[in-house]
Amino acid sequence: MTKDLTQLEILRELQPVAEENLNRHLSIAKDWHPHDYVPWDEGRNFAAMGGVDWAPEQSALSEIARVAMITNLLTEDNLPSYHREIAHNFSQDGAWGTWVGRWTAEENRHGIVMRDYLVVTRGVDPVALEQARMIHMTNGVSAPPNWGGFLSNVAYVTFQELATRVSHRNTGRVCDDPVADRMLQRIAADENLHMIFYRNICGAALDLVPDQAMVSLNLVLTFFMMPGLGMPNFRRNGVLMAKHGIYDLRQHLDEVVLPVLKKWNIFERADFTEPGERARDALGAFVEKLEQDASRFEEQRDRMLAREAARGARQPA
Repeated sequence: MTKDLTQLEILRELQPVAEENLNRHLSIAKDWHPHDYVPWDEGRNFAAMGGVDWAPEQSALSEIARVAMITNLLTEDNLPSYHREIAHNFSQDGAWGTWVGRWTAEENRHGIVMRDYLVVTRGVDPVALEQARMIHMTNGVSAPPNWGGFLSNVAYVTFQELATRVSHRNTGRVCDDPVADRMLQRIAADENLHMIFYRNICGAALDLVPDQAMVSLNLVLTFFMMPGLGMPNFRRNGVLMAKHGIYDLRQHLDEVVLPVLKKWNIFERADFTEPGERARDALGAFVEKLEQDASRFEEQRDRMLAREAARGARQPA
């Protein structure tokens, strides 16, 4: 049995990989400016500045678009908590520290541009949005205590960044506004580059300490939750988003979990010993259950949408 490495030893061994991927990211990341994605000419003062406060009829967004935009923005708002977790489990030295700072700066743009868009276009109630932001950021976020530091954190953010990309991309499609769609596609492109950085680091960790990394990976996927868990109405909004194809179990499995596991060659690897094999077997069983749950959810959703469509057809014109 190979000797487990400490978190510090893993960080030191993966330092060249971090530097290589940091340089790769900096060479292809596109600098962009939030003000270029906001229709400023639609803005006007609120009551405190002599204008009119928000009213529901001012929003051009559908209910699902408003819910998805709020959920995605509040997720981005909790950046200080994410920075704290990553900085604590990575390092402030060398490429690790540079990456943490760069990632944080890039992520901050997402919250800036989304809030500016929603306030200028009066897409959502800005008072309710601010109240929810205060609650969510006060609650913060922290990794479960049994996740085990760096390995679990880098596995989690790999899947979370990809999941966020899917959510932003699909939210843009339901906004029925080319400005919002363009903005969210820009954000989704950032999230994809972040995912690639973390995916490559996690892949290198699997090569370095396969058993330790596999155990962490199994824990992360088995208990995976999106980072917005602590925000107001998160579960209700999550159900609505799943119902309308913003982010559901099928997307989680087919567009997030399986592509990354395939990239790492998880179920074909031959470098695990007993702990890693046991964790992989558990993950395999979990993936099979996820497939069953996703199929069941799709069937239930299709029946529900069909009933709703039938009721709508019976309504008098």
